[in-house]
Parts: sequence; structure tokens; C-alpha cells
Amino acid sequence: MRIRSLGVIDDAVVELSPGFTAVTGETGAGKTMVVTSLGLLLGGRADAALVRIGAEKAVVEGRIAVPADASVVVRAEEAGAELDDGALLISRTVSAEGRSRAHVGGRSVPVGLLADLADELVAVHGQTDQQGLLKLSRQRQALDRYAGDAVAVPLAKYTEAYKRLRAVAVELDEITTRARERAQEADMLRFGLEEIGAVEPRAGEDAELAEEAERLGHAEALSSAATAAHAALAGNPEDPEGIDAATLVAGAARALEAVRAHDPALAALADRIGELGILLGDVAGELAGYADDLDADPLRLAAVEERRAALTALTRKYGHPGEGVDAVLTWAERGVVRLTDLDGDDERIDELTAERDALRVELGGLAQALTDARTEAADRFAAAVTAELASLAMPHARVSFEIRQSEDAEGVEVGGRAVAYGPSGVDEVELLLAPHPGAPPRPIAKGASGGELSRVMLAVEVVFAGTDPVPTYLFDEVDAGVGGKAAVEIGRRLARLARTAQVVVVTHLPQVAAFADRQLLVEKTNDGSVTRSGVKVLEGEERIRELSRMLAGQEDSETARAHAEELLATARADV
Repeated sequence: MRIRSLGVIDDAVVELSPGFTAVTGETGAGKTMVVTSLGLLLGGRADAALVRIGAEKAVVEGRIAVPADASVVVRAEEAGAELDDGALLISRTVSAEGRSRAHVGGRSVPVGLLADLADELVAVHGQTDQQGLLKLSRQRQALDRYAGDAVAVPLAKYTEAYKRLRAVAVELDEITTRARERAQEADMLRFGLEEIGAVEPRAGEDAELAEEAERLGHAEALSSAATAAHAALAGNPEDPEGIDAATLVAGAARALEAVRAHDPALAALADRIGELGILLGDVAGELAGYADDLDADPLRLAAVEERRAALTALTRKYGHPGEGVDAVLTWAERGVVRLTDLDGDDERIDELTAERDALRVELGGLAQALTDARTEAADRFAAAVTAELASLAMPHARVSFEIRQSEDAEGVEVGGRAVAYGPSGVDEVELLLAPHPGAPPRPIAKGASGGELSRVMLAVEVVFAGTDPVPTYLFDEVDAGVGGKAAVEIGRRLARLARTAQVVVVTHLPQVAAFADRQLLVEKTNDGSVTRSGVKVLEGEERIRELSRMLAGQEDSETARAHAEELLATARADV
């Protein structure tokens, strides 16, 4: 990594060993900034306070070696990144205003992508992680992670059934709690449908009635006009001397008929006049029929207006302005469908209740399978962690898991009793520690000291490394509160873990640092900054001097030097 303008670090390069790297230095020298830098590369939260005072931005660049077939490579390439000679280049920039940018393989990417890649690249553990291990939910997650598919498979089925059960329960609750509202809505719909049914409107009926009302209201004028028009076309029997259109046309036809043989053009005109005579006769006949059939009954007009008033009343209540009776019929169609739904509530409640009960039975069976899988994995997990603790100077400590359920009358039935359930099953998982023979197992939150908790955390991580390894582990002072022989054993165990993974440890303990393949010293210059030369690899005499300082606070103490040399010799012999 190259770190620029981050906290107390002005410009420094940190090159980590493929095996075990220990980062040491005096308090306040900037060791934590090394951890913070790696955290930024892994998508950690950016904070403007991290930017060195007077600088415009802080920049962290990292070069991570990854196998070409690793899933992180596929994920990075999907985002447009490119590998550089088998390495993934990642950079993170934080401005003094708090803005953050990320780049992977030369391509700008969302910061969230760094977090996605980090899950498969580095496992970071510090004091806050130890506190997290005290939470029961984290302890259950740790056990589930260790169990692998034995828990993951039934848990996936359980989660699906749980979500469906919650959805059914919500719908059932909504139907039952809104029963009064739904009953009122059903009553309103029934009243409306009955009112519409009593009138029995037809599609387009209002337009037809409007036309009929207009005709009936002007029946006398329409009759007079039709009679006058008929007389003009066909003549009036009461006026034999009157001239009508039909007589005139007939005369014209006779005049042309006598000479039509002499000119085809005139013959054509004679034919058209003949057609005109036929048309006049038809129209005259229809006018006579119209006048005879015209209904001028005032009672019929009153009935039509009454019917129109009834349709108008329906339109005002159930339709829309300008849409007429068709909108009323549409409302009625929808009302029938909605009423069917509402009237089917009882049936729906029965269906949902039956589905809920079936899901609760299914959930109970899946929960039992989860409990069985967790119980089996807990025994193996506890035995593995206990074995690791023996290697961490806690030979008589015993770790165990308590898996329990809380009774709840509204819960699911597991093992013949109703127990509370949640999205992850019915189990409460708690990690117990008996630090020495005769001591009762107690929750690690109550039964473990700070040093013991650090070793339990390390033991848990070592066990994880054997089942679900990541390439790199970073421990930030997880050895706090530990000293003496226990510190030596922690260093030895970290060195063994480094045989299969890259291990980076920020530590104050010389017993731990002595086991490192590479020791980095973070030191300030006289002006209080950490420059490029301020993070350096310690070898030979320089490493002995730093271990002496860590042991006795004095680099030149002969006793401390002898102890430092002994620590290094012991570590090298062990490795």
C-alpha cells in the first residue's frame, strides 16, 4: 500500500509479507492509520477528519495479488477493471470536504464494490469485533458460518417459508381488522347495485330517450310539415286544381318520351327524369306514413321524461359528467366484482387460516432441522475452538454452546412445545466458556477477561480459517490484555495460521512480533509526521532494537536485547 496525507502519515509505503507481518511502533506513531488505510481500500466509511491537516485529499493505493480464476476477478472485470500482471490495483481518495472516490483496475467504481470484493479478500478483526462476538446474534451467525451447507440449506428453506408466513399473517390481519370497514363498503355496493337494478338501464338508452323526447315535444309541428311536404310532392285531394311535383315530373317525362329515339343524350335525360319520378313517389309515400305513425300522445312524453329523470339520478350518483348511463353500467360491473371479493372474505379468511396453520407446521419442521444441524455443528465447533485455546496457553479452558428456545404460545411447535420464532429459526445460541476445571460454563461476556476474550476470538478465527479461508487476515491489537506465556502462544498460533494465509497483526507485544516473517516499524519524524521512510522493514540489529524497546522501553538495555534475541531464536526454531 501507498498512503498519502492520511492522519499523521504524510507519505509512506507499506509492503506486507506473504506470510506473517507484524506492525509495531510507539503509541501515536500511526499504526492505526495502517489499519485505517486497509479499511478504506476495503470500502470502509470515509471521513474528512482522516485527511491530514493542510492537505486537499488523502489517497490510499493498494496492489493485491489475486488468482486469475478468483471470483473477485470476475466481479472486478464485470465493473470494467483490468488486472496488472496478476494483481488488482485499488485506490481510494478522500477529499478534505469528505467526498470519496474509488478506482479498481483503472476504472472508477462505486465504493460499494470495494466492500463486495473485501468479503473474499480480507478478514479484519479488532477490539470492536471482540465486542461484536459478545452479541448472541453474532454468535449464532458464527455457528451457522462454521456449519456450512448443513445449516445453510434448511435455513434457506426456512427463510422462504417464514417470509410467506409473514405475508399470510399480514393479509389475514388486514382482513380481520378491517372487517367493519369492508362490511360498510359491501353494504354501500349492495344498495347501489339494487338501485341500479331497479331502474334496469340499457347502454345508450339515455341518448335514445333524448331523441324521443325531442320528437314528442314537437309532434304537431312535425306532422304539419310532413303533410305539407307530401301535398307538394303528391298533390292535395281536396285541391284537384293544385299543381304538385309528381304531376310536373310526369309531364316532363311524357314530353321527352316522344322524341327520345332521335338522340341518345336526350334519352339518357329521359331515363333520369323517370328515376326522379320514382324517387318522388317513394319519398311522398314515406312522408304519408311518417305523418300517420307520428305519436303525439302526451302520456308517452311524460313517461319518457320520467324515465330520463331516473337515469339522470343514477348518473349523478354512480357515473361521471358527460359519460351518461354507460358510466353507471361500468360502475355496476366493477361493483359486482368488488362485492364478490368482499363477500368472499369469510372464505378467504378460511383459506388464509389453513395456509397459515400449514406453514406453521412446515416452519416447525424446518426449525427442528435447523436446531439439529446447529447442535451437531456446535459440538464440532466447540471442540475445535477448545483445541485451539489449548495452543493459546489456555489448556484447561473449555468452550461450549448453549442452544435454547423461548416458549411462546403464539410460536411454532418444535419438539412438542410452542416456541418463539424469527427470521433465522427458533434458536438462541450462546457461546460459553469454562476457563479452568471446576468452573461452570458461563457466557463469554461474563466469564472471559479481556485477554481470554482476545484468545477466544483468535481461536474462533483460526477455526474459521480451516473451513472458509480468506487470503488475508488483519488483527488490530486483538492481543490486548494478554502477556507472558499467553502472548508467546498467540504469536506461535498466528505464525501457524500464516502458513496457509497472509496474516497482518498490529501489536504492542514483542512476543507476538517475534514470530512475524516481516516486522514493520511505524515511526514519526521530528516534525510529527510519518514519511515514506517512516514505515520501514526491520531486519537484524534494527529488529532486535525494536523488540528491546517493546520489552523494556529501552533499545540499548542489554537485558532487553538478550531477551529479544531469545524471543527471535525461539520463534525461528518453532517455525
